[in-house]
Amino acid sequence: MSATFHFAVPAGDLTTTEQFYVDVLGCKTGNREEGRWVDIDFWGNELTLHQSTESLPSVRHDVDMGNVAVPHFGAHLTEADFQSLKQRIEASGLEYLDEPYRRFVGTEFEQETLFVQDPNGNILEMKTMVNPDVLFATQ
Repeated sequence: MSATFHFAVPAGDLTTTEQFYVDVLGCKTGNREEGRWVDIDFWGNELTLHQSTESLPSVRHDVDMGNVAVPHFGAHLTEADFQSLKQRIEASGLEYLDEPYRRFVGTEFEQETLFVQDPNGNILEMKTMVNPDVLFATQ
């Protein structure tokens, strides 16, 4: 893990939510305080799931692909990792919050993105970029 970014979220039932991140998303676990929190290797970033009774509210914002749920977080994956993730999601029976969608087709910012919710309602946007090196290039 590169530990370039740390994010902590309420997890609801910690066991259930940890299982989602490990079995469905394919993440590994790290340090933990049993019954309180667990660190998840979220594609090289530290995501900490906290046992909780609350969940985060979300709203929808208009973007080119429709209305997306906010707040959300996620990761940029390689094409192979993204396709593997889609296969695990579909095999698990988990429904997409927003189906996979290809955006900015034919431009240097072309990407495929999808949205799912974890068991506590945290919203994840996972994506793969055709040209990841131009993500923050000046237009």
